[in-house]
Amino acid sequence: MERMGMALRKPARLRPGDTVGVVSLSAPVAAECPRRYQRGLTELERRGFRPRPACHVTAHHGHTAGTPEQRLGDLHDLWRDPDVKAIINTIGGYNSHHLLEDLDYEYIARHPKLFIGYSDITALHVALHARTGLVTILGPALLPQFGEYGGIHPYTWEHLRQVTVEAAPPGELVPSSEWTPEHLRWDVEDDRPRRYVPNPGPRTLRPGRAEGPILAGNAGTLLLLAGTPWWPQVDGAILCLEDDEAEQPATVDRMLTQLRHMGVFARIAGLVLGRFPPQVGFSEDDPLDEIVLRAVRGYDFPVAVDFDFGHTDPMFTLPLGIRARLEADPKRPRLFLLEAAVA
Repeated sequence: MERMGMALRKPARLRPGDTVGVVSLSAPVAAECPRRYQRGLTELERRGFRPRPACHVTAHHGHTAGTPEQRLGDLHDLWRDPDVKAIINTIGGYNSHHLLEDLDYEYIARHPKLFIGYSDITALHVALHARTGLVTILGPALLPQFGEYGGIHPYTWEHLRQVTVEAAPPGELVPSSEWTPEHLRWDVEDDRPRRYVPNPGPRTLRPGRAEGPILAGNAGTLLLLAGTPWWPQVDGAILCLEDDEAEQPATVDRMLTQLRHMGVFARIAGLVLGRFPPQVGFSEDDPLDEIVLRAVRGYDFPVAVDFDFGHTDPMFTLPLGIRARLEADPKRPRLFLLEAAVA
C-alpha cells in the first residue's frame, strides 16, 4: 500500500501482556512529578501491559529529560528491543525535534512499531511518517492521561484500544458525552477526579465532504518543521490540528495564516481542529470561527472544529497516514477512520 508516494508501514497490533516502552523525549516532567509518573505506570499495568521505562525516562537536564544523546539513545534502545511492542511518551514539551537529525530512519522503516504520544511529540510523529511511511499514533501520553487520578478516562482508553489493539477500521470517532476544562496541579492538587461538564460536540464551519490520509498534530510543533527535510506531504490530507493553553487568539491566527502563506490550504482535502483549552481565550470579540474562516478564505474544503483531541480530556486517537473521511454536515460534523492502523 502506498500513500502520497511512500509505502505505508503499519505496526503490529498490541496484545495483552505485551511490553510497552516508556520514554521521555522532551520535557522532564516525569522527574518533576514522580507520583503522577508512578500512577501512569500502574495504570498501564492495570490495562494489561508490562511497562519498560527507558534508562533516562526520569532524567533532568535543564529544560529537557536528559541530553539529546540520552533521549535519542533511549528511543533507539526501545526500538531495537524485540520484546518492546510499543513505545509511549510520558509527555511532550518543546524540544523533541532535537532528535530528528540523528534518528535511525532506515532501521525504524524496517521494524515498524507503535509510537504513541501527542503535543511536542508531533515533531517525531511527522518526521517518522514522512521519512519512513510509519503509521504513528497521535494519542494519549503516560503522565496526562494514564497518570490521571482514577486512571485513564474510559473514552480515551477505548479509542486508543480500537486503534492499537484491533486490526480493523475504527469507523466513526463519536464525540464524548463529557469533557473537562479543569486543570489540577500535578503532584499538588491531583488527588481527586477532575470535574467534567457536558460536551457540546464538534461544529461545522464550512460544510462539505472529503476523504484522505490523516495528517495530525500540534500546530505550533508542526510549523517547526517548515523549511526542513522533515516537512510532510500534505496533498489530499485531512489536516487535524490542535494546540495548548499557552496559545492565545493572536498566535492561533498567526499559525493558521502561516499555513495559508505556505500554500498548505491549497493542497489539503479538509481541515479539522481539536478543542482548544479555555485558557486560550477566544471570545465574542475575538472568536475562533472568524480567525479560522479568514485563514481558509478562497478555498472550498470542509472545515470543522472542537473535536475531541488535543490538550483537553478526554481525547480520541488519530493514526497518521490512515485514510479518513470528514463529513462536515451543517448541523454536525463527523469524522471516520476508514482502515485499520495496525497489522
